[in-house]
Amino acid sequence: MTNPITDDRRARIYLLRAAEPPAPAVHAFVTAHGPVTAVERIRAGAAPPAVLAEIVRPDPRLDLDLDALDTGAAALLTPEDPDWPHGLLAGLSQVGVGAPLGLWIRGRTPLAALTPATVSIVGARSSTSYGETVAADFAYDLTRAGVTVISGGSHGVDGSAHRGAVAADGPTIAVLPSGVDMAFPMSHSGLFDQIVQAGGLLISEYPIGAIATRARIVARGRLLAALGAANVVVEAASRSGALAVARVGRVLGRRVYAVPGPITSTQSAGTNELLRTGEARAISAVAQIEYGSGIR
Repeated sequence: MTNPITDDRRARIYLLRAAEPPAPAVHAFVTAHGPVTAVERIRAGAAPPAVLAEIVRPDPRLDLDLDALDTGAAALLTPEDPDWPHGLLAGLSQVGVGAPLGLWIRGRTPLAALTPATVSIVGARSSTSYGETVAADFAYDLTRAGVTVISGGSHGVDGSAHRGAVAADGPTIAVLPSGVDMAFPMSHSGLFDQIVQAGGLLISEYPIGAIATRARIVARGRLLAALGAANVVVEAASRSGALAVARVGRVLGRRVYAVPGPITSTQSAGTNELLRTGEARAISAVAQIEYGSGIR
């Protein structure tokens, strides 16, 4: 076998490119054997079938990732690092959906400095002016209160939440379904630059150069749920991916909230259903959100 991998960081880089998240079997294998030994056994075909089934790129090139590290274009945070948010992310493995094998980061602020108090704000991409106003106002008020707002960087509610945080002169975290060097959506390239300049972060479990796909957008939702001590769904249609964030959040023991909307609005059908079934608590103001994590 050529090009042996002998250090944990390079092993994690390999795994992030070789496996398609979520990869719970790979994560469990790495936890049991360590990243270097896990990679050796995976490359030799000596790992359990469930692990090998999650390896979609058996011998990927790592040039782009290593170049990004060398140039400082991105950083890699791994579970071996002291800043890794074990308390926030450990529950993902416990509920069987797979914790990230590592996180690529674009930005200057350590993740640990932004996660003592966090609220994830999620919702419809095809949002109404009502949803966008609520998301921006909530994010602004939370940021002014010293809370880090987390969202997915997408159009609609996500973008409004990030803009609200930036308007409050505070950091916000965008969890991307692509590499941190890629602007998805492209129209948010300037917003992402503003997030970084304001002391916020772009984070992703996908390698440098990775493009967003539907599956990656869905998988990203579990990180949004885990990283927020509270999850707020502002607006969501009946089949919105934001509902999955809320439901993973409940399984993880997060505080889950939804903003009521007009019964005539399709973009509030999902949030109103969360409230009807008791899966979320209704809120109309930031003061009603409990965000002290106690879980880092």
